[in-house]
Amino acid sequence: MWYRSLFYLFLFSCILISCDTPTISEGTNNAPGNTVTTTIDSLPTAIDRAPVATKGGVPIYDFEHFKPFMDAKNDTTYVVNFWATWCSPCVAELPYFNQLAKKYEGKKVRFIFVSLDFEKKIEEKLTPFLAANELRGEVLLLQQKGMNDWIDQIDPSWSGAIPATLIYNQEGSHFYAQSFDYAELEKAFLTHFN
Repeated sequence: MWYRSLFYLFLFSCILISCDTPTISEGTNNAPGNTVTTTIDSLPTAIDRAPVATKGGVPIYDFEHFKPFMDAKNDTTYVVNFWATWCSPCVAELPYFNQLAKKYEGKKVRFIFVSLDFEKKIEEKLTPFLAANELRGEVLLLQQKGMNDWIDQIDPSWSGAIPATLIYNQEGSHFYAQSFDYAELEKAFLTHFN
Protein backbone atom coordinates (compact mmCIF):
# COMPACT_ATOMS: atom_id res chain seq x y z
CA MET A 1 0.00 0.00 0.00
CA TRP A 2 2.83 2.44 0.77
CA TYR A 3 4.10 2.06 -2.81
CA ARG A 4 0.73 3.28 -4.13
CA SER A 5 1.06 6.45 -2.04
CA LEU A 6 4.60 6.92 -3.30
CA PHE A 7 3.39 6.48 -6.89
CA TYR A 8 0.68 9.16 -6.45
CA LEU A 9 3.17 11.52 -4.84
CA PHE A 10 5.53 11.01 -7.80
CA LEU A 11 2.68 11.56 -10.30
CA PHE A 12 1.55 14.73 -8.52
CA SER A 13 5.14 16.07 -8.53
CA CYS A 14 5.44 15.43 -12.26
CA ILE A 15 2.21 17.33 -12.92
CA LEU A 16 3.38 20.31 -10.88
CA ILE A 17 6.72 20.44 -12.68
CA SER A 18 5.09 20.23 -16.11
CA CYS A 19 2.74 23.17 -15.35
CA ASP A 20 5.55 25.70 -15.66
CA THR A 21 5.13 28.88 -17.78
CA PRO A 22 5.40 28.09 -21.53
CA THR A 23 8.50 29.40 -23.26
CA ILE A 24 9.71 29.93 -26.79
CA SER A 25 13.25 30.16 -28.05
CA GLU A 26 14.52 33.16 -29.96
CA GLY A 27 17.59 33.40 -32.10
CA THR A 28 19.04 31.26 -34.84
CA ASN A 29 21.82 29.45 -33.01
CA ASN A 30 20.40 26.75 -30.78
CA ALA A 31 23.74 25.63 -29.43
CA PRO A 32 23.85 25.34 -25.64
CA GLY A 33 24.37 28.73 -24.06
CA ASN A 34 23.33 30.61 -27.21
CA THR A 35 19.53 30.49 -26.86
CA VAL A 36 17.56 33.33 -25.31
CA THR A 37 14.34 32.10 -23.72
CA THR A 38 11.36 34.39 -23.29
CA THR A 39 7.96 33.67 -21.80
CA ILE A 40 5.09 34.12 -24.25
CA ASP A 41 3.41 36.62 -21.94
CA SER A 42 6.41 38.95 -22.02
CA LEU A 43 6.50 39.32 -25.81
CA PRO A 44 5.93 42.88 -27.03
CA THR A 45 2.58 42.22 -28.77
CA ALA A 46 0.05 39.41 -28.85
CA ILE A 47 0.66 38.96 -32.57
CA ASP A 48 4.03 37.34 -31.89
CA ARG A 49 2.66 34.06 -30.52
CA ALA A 50 4.82 31.01 -30.91
CA PRO A 51 3.92 28.45 -33.58
CA VAL A 52 2.75 25.02 -32.50
CA ALA A 53 5.49 23.45 -34.65
CA THR A 54 8.03 24.16 -37.38
CA LYS A 55 8.69 21.96 -40.38
CA GLY A 56 11.08 22.64 -43.25
CA GLY A 57 11.74 26.07 -41.74
CA VAL A 58 8.04 27.00 -41.94
CA PRO A 59 6.23 27.89 -38.70
CA ILE A 60 2.95 25.99 -38.28
CA TYR A 61 0.00 27.47 -36.40
CA ASP A 62 -3.28 26.02 -35.25
CA PHE A 63 -6.17 28.47 -35.41
CA GLU A 64 -6.06 29.42 -31.72
CA HIS A 65 -2.41 30.49 -32.03
CA PHE A 66 -3.11 32.18 -35.38
CA LYS A 67 -6.01 34.40 -34.20
CA PRO A 68 -3.76 37.25 -32.95
CA PHE A 69 -2.52 37.70 -36.54
CA MET A 70 -6.05 38.85 -37.48
CA ASP A 71 -6.67 41.35 -34.71
CA ALA A 72 -3.55 43.24 -33.66
CA LYS A 73 -4.28 46.57 -32.01
CA ASN A 74 -1.44 48.90 -32.93
CA ASP A 75 -0.48 51.52 -35.52
CA THR A 76 0.42 49.00 -38.24
CA THR A 77 -1.61 48.01 -41.30
CA TYR A 78 -1.72 44.23 -41.81
CA VAL A 79 -2.09 42.46 -45.14
CA VAL A 80 -2.90 38.80 -44.46
CA ASN A 81 -3.02 36.73 -47.64
CA PHE A 82 -4.44 33.18 -47.65
CA TRP A 83 -2.90 31.11 -50.44
CA ALA A 84 -1.40 27.73 -51.39
CA THR A 85 1.23 26.50 -53.83
CA TRP A 86 -1.38 24.33 -55.62
CA CYS A 87 -3.63 27.38 -56.28
CA SER A 88 -2.74 28.97 -59.65
CA PRO A 89 -4.54 32.31 -59.02
CA CYS A 90 -2.80 32.53 -55.64
CA VAL A 91 0.64 32.05 -57.14
CA ALA A 92 -0.17 34.48 -59.98
CA GLU A 93 -0.96 37.34 -57.55
CA LEU A 94 2.02 36.87 -55.20
CA PRO A 95 4.29 39.15 -57.28
CA TYR A 96 1.78 41.99 -56.75
CA PHE A 97 2.02 41.56 -53.00
CA ASN A 98 5.83 41.60 -53.30
CA GLN A 99 5.63 44.77 -55.41
CA LEU A 100 3.38 46.45 -52.84
CA ALA A 101 5.63 45.33 -49.96
CA LYS A 102 8.66 46.77 -51.75
CA LYS A 103 6.90 50.09 -52.41
CA TYR A 104 5.90 50.49 -48.76
CA GLU A 105 9.08 49.07 -47.24
CA GLY A 106 10.02 50.91 -44.07
CA LYS A 107 6.41 51.98 -43.45
CA LYS A 108 4.10 50.62 -40.76
CA VAL A 109 2.81 47.68 -42.77
CA ARG A 110 3.20 43.95 -42.18
CA PHE A 111 2.64 41.31 -44.88
CA ILE A 112 1.70 37.83 -43.67
CA PHE A 113 1.37 34.99 -46.17
CA VAL A 114 -0.80 32.23 -44.71
CA SER A 115 -0.21 29.00 -46.59
CA LEU A 116 -3.07 26.52 -46.67
CA ASP A 117 -0.85 23.83 -48.16
CA PHE A 118 -1.09 20.38 -46.63
CA GLU A 119 1.21 19.98 -43.66
CA LYS A 120 2.60 16.70 -44.99
CA LYS A 121 3.63 18.49 -48.22
CA ILE A 122 5.68 21.28 -46.62
CA GLU A 123 9.11 19.86 -47.46
CA GLU A 124 7.99 18.54 -50.85
CA LYS A 125 6.07 21.59 -52.12
CA LEU A 126 6.09 24.66 -49.88
CA THR A 127 9.76 24.84 -48.88
CA PRO A 128 11.03 24.52 -52.49
CA PHE A 129 8.46 27.11 -53.64
CA LEU A 130 9.63 29.57 -50.99
CA ALA A 131 13.28 28.95 -51.91
CA ALA A 132 12.52 29.74 -55.56
CA ASN A 133 10.16 32.68 -54.91
CA GLU A 134 11.20 35.22 -52.32
CA LEU A 135 8.14 36.59 -50.54
CA ARG A 136 8.51 39.99 -48.89
CA GLY A 137 6.83 39.19 -45.63
CA GLU A 138 6.26 36.44 -43.13
CA VAL A 139 5.16 33.01 -44.28
CA LEU A 140 3.37 30.59 -42.01
CA LEU A 141 1.27 27.49 -42.47
CA LEU A 142 -2.19 27.34 -40.93
CA GLN A 143 -3.30 23.85 -40.01
CA GLN A 144 -6.45 22.80 -41.81
CA LYS A 145 -7.76 20.88 -38.82
CA GLY A 146 -11.19 22.26 -37.94
CA MET A 147 -11.19 24.42 -41.07
CA ASN A 148 -14.99 24.49 -41.31
CA ASP A 149 -15.08 26.00 -37.82
CA TRP A 150 -12.45 28.71 -38.29
CA ILE A 151 -13.34 29.92 -41.81
CA ASP A 152 -16.38 31.76 -40.40
CA GLN A 153 -14.20 33.35 -37.72
CA ILE A 154 -12.00 34.91 -40.37
CA ASP A 155 -15.04 36.25 -42.25
CA PRO A 156 -18.62 34.93 -42.09
CA SER A 157 -19.08 35.45 -45.85
CA TRP A 158 -15.96 33.46 -46.81
CA SER A 159 -16.58 30.12 -48.52
CA GLY A 160 -13.00 29.05 -47.88
CA ALA A 161 -11.95 29.53 -51.52
CA ILE A 162 -8.50 31.00 -52.08
CA PRO A 163 -6.90 33.37 -52.78
CA ALA A 164 -8.37 35.57 -50.09
CA THR A 165 -6.93 38.56 -48.27
CA LEU A 166 -7.65 40.37 -45.02
CA ILE A 167 -6.41 43.97 -44.82
CA TYR A 168 -6.83 45.72 -41.50
CA ASN A 169 -5.54 48.22 -39.00
CA GLN A 170 -6.86 49.49 -35.70
CA GLU A 171 -9.45 51.62 -37.49
CA GLY A 172 -11.09 48.88 -39.55
CA SER A 173 -10.76 45.84 -41.76
CA HIS A 174 -11.97 44.41 -45.02
CA PHE A 175 -11.93 40.86 -46.30
CA TYR A 176 -11.42 40.23 -50.02
CA ALA A 177 -12.41 36.78 -51.33
CA GLN A 178 -10.81 37.39 -54.72
CA SER A 179 -7.55 37.51 -56.60
CA PHE A 180 -5.91 40.86 -57.33
CA ASP A 181 -3.95 42.57 -60.03
CA TYR A 182 -1.52 45.21 -58.77
CA ALA A 183 -3.82 48.23 -59.22
CA GLU A 184 -6.72 46.53 -57.38
CA LEU A 185 -4.44 45.41 -54.56
CA GLU A 186 -2.92 48.84 -54.03
CA LYS A 187 -6.37 50.48 -54.10
CA ALA A 188 -7.64 48.02 -51.45
CA PHE A 189 -4.49 48.56 -49.38
CA LEU A 190 -4.70 52.36 -49.51
CA THR A 191 -8.24 52.33 -48.08
CA HIS A 192 -6.64 51.08 -44.81
CA PHE A 193 -3.13 52.50 -44.89
CA ASN A 194 -2.62 55.72 -42.94
